[in-house]
Amino acid sequence: MTEDFITIDKEAIAALKFPNTDVLEDNDQIKMRISEVNRALSLGNLEHSKIKIFFEDVESKKVVDTTVWAVTDKNIILKQGVMIPINRIHKLF
Repeated sequence: MTEDFITIDKEAIAALKFPNTDVLEDNDQIKMRISEVNRALSLGNLEHSKIKIFFEDVESKKVVDTTVWAVTDKNIILKQGVMIPINRIHKLF
């Protein structure tokens, strides 16, 4: 699954455009993503550990290796206030 993703620098994410649709259709996958987001937040805050975030913008599938600093209802927030909409995330690990 992960071979289709292009590696991107965290700094480039701010320039990306994200549609409002969810990349996941299965409710179990969506629930799993929420627990992955919460785990990534804990790892970022407690251990400052980087994780890989597999996500999709309007153009293609991308992956970034970074630390999650905060989570809102709709977004994960990285350093410098860079945000990725949760509904555009395929997987985190």
